[in-house]
Amino acid sequence: MTHRPLRSCSAAAVVLTAMASVLTAQQPAHAAAGRIRLGNTADVSRGAWNGPAFTMNGAGGVVAATMTRAVDEIRGGTGTLDVVVLAGSAPTSGSRTPECDTITASAAGVNSCTTWTLTAAADGNNSQVNTDVRNAEFVYFAGGDQCRYAAWKGTALEASVESVVAKGGGSGGGSAGHHINSPIVYDACNGSVTSAEALADPYDRYISFTTGMFAWANYGSVINDSHFVTRDRMGRTMSFLARAVKDGLAPGGAAWGVGVEEGGGSLFLDRNGMATQYGKDAYVVLADHQPEQAVDRRPLTYSGFKIWRLTPGSTFDFKNRPTCGYYLRSVTNGIADTNLYSGTPVSDCGGQGGGTVLAESEPNDTRDTADDATSLAFPASLTGGMRSTSDRDYFKLTVPAGQTVAVNCAVPSAYDADLYWLDANGSTLERSVNDGAGTDESLSFTRTASGTGTYYLDMEAYSGSGSASYDCRVTRS
Repeated sequence: MTHRPLRSCSAAAVVLTAMASVLTAQQPAHAAAGRIRLGNTADVSRGAWNGPAFTMNGAGGVVAATMTRAVDEIRGGTGTLDVVVLAGSAPTSGSRTPECDTITASAAGVNSCTTWTLTAAADGNNSQVNTDVRNAEFVYFAGGDQCRYAAWKGTALEASVESVVAKGGGSGGGSAGHHINSPIVYDACNGSVTSAEALADPYDRYISFTTGMFAWANYGSVINDSHFVTRDRMGRTMSFLARAVKDGLAPGGAAWGVGVEEGGGSLFLDRNGMATQYGKDAYVVLADHQPEQAVDRRPLTYSGFKIWRLTPGSTFDFKNRPTCGYYLRSVTNGIADTNLYSGTPVSDCGGQGGGTVLAESEPNDTRDTADDATSLAFPASLTGGMRSTSDRDYFKLTVPAGQTVAVNCAVPSAYDADLYWLDANGSTLERSVNDGAGTDESLSFTRTASGTGTYYLDMEAYSGSGSASYDCRVTRS
């Protein structure tokens, strides 16, 4: 994302800076658009796809777990697809295709991955760029500067990306790429802003928005933010939302913030509007009334922001947005309440908007030492890590007569793990043993017998190990 330019107290300095900007804008020369393609040279030809699917990452890098899930859902688990990575600048060191390197290494079912580095707004009308994008099934926006992406509004590239989603493909990105995938974009075209600055003046000149670019189904009235906890961005998201409500940027008078933490945080959004959080926490923040004070050069006052904390494995239904499960925080004269990133929900809604999560506790390598998940509200999330090549994690569950349990596990790229569903005696009833590190596992079981039965979920290391967490989402129907 764009770095903040230095504030100047000198009018002359401001004028000189403006003149320099105009002169720079008048320079016709810029680096030519660059294209690097990995994989097959020919695109996949297929009549129908099963998306859309979206990945919203807290940092610029691809998150293997959500990228793999997006690829699998879009292709319906069969065949291959093509990916295009869009970047506003080339990497300054290392590989010239870092996103495609991760995608091709971690996600099965990728036919090709093409990186386009576009350095000018006019590149949005480059015919080869648009051909590659329209022939792709997933478009990933790299980290960097979202202002460069916002400059593509109204170009052919905007329509090309929209066509990918419309045909059942997907879109996503990290950091700046996360920002551009929301319908209300904090574009940082005037420079970046801190939480303290935004709360002190919600009309700070460094706060600017782009609207009317991408509007994905079920994701309306949202402003994305990234590096959320590490860079303490809750306050500025609150200010953005108050501005959106005050200025009428969000239809219906309510604006939603989605802040995703860096370090592997990624929000996956499926075609039905259900989001699942991976890796690190994310936050959904709602401003559903007019601010008490949001005017130029005055500090913000807003009472009762509703905040949902999404821990890894938890879910949030953006199609049917919850009215429970949130905690409340306010801002008074530019000063936010303490403990912005945690709180006790005002009401519980059975796992929606945060879910219920059980993290493994070692030793849990046998049925006798299994972590007890019998009291969890569903949907639930079971998390842990394969800390050795012989690690086994057991979780105890109960299933009433006639109910079906579905388990979907996102496995990190550090190891290959297999999933087993066992009866009370330890016999295997169902299993999922897909090959490859980072390959997800899933199974389902229906209890046909009367009464309630006791079962065990067994996650076993097959190859590799590491502390990176797997996330198993468990649902009952």
